[in-house]
Amino acid sequence: MSIEIRLGDVVRLRKPHPCGGYEWDVVRLGADIGLHCTTCNHRVLLTRREFEKRVKTFVRRGDPASGAAPHAHLPLPPV
Repeated sequence: MSIEIRLGDVVRLRKPHPCGGYEWDVVRLGADIGLHCTTCNHRVLLTRREFEKRVKTFVRRGDPASGAAPHAHLPLPPV
């Protein structure tokens, strides 16, 4: 089962970062999930599998449109 992840989500992980912060911003989506610590500004990359194991809850959800591919709403140019 896969969790729906969006850019701009703020998640709380199970264990604290060494700086003491629990909350992380999602800044990158793909095979790896990029996270940005809201306390100390440290950035990390986690595999999707590792991210799904570590996430405890969503503090705030990002914009649903931001998780889509760029320009997904634009029509293709004529050939």
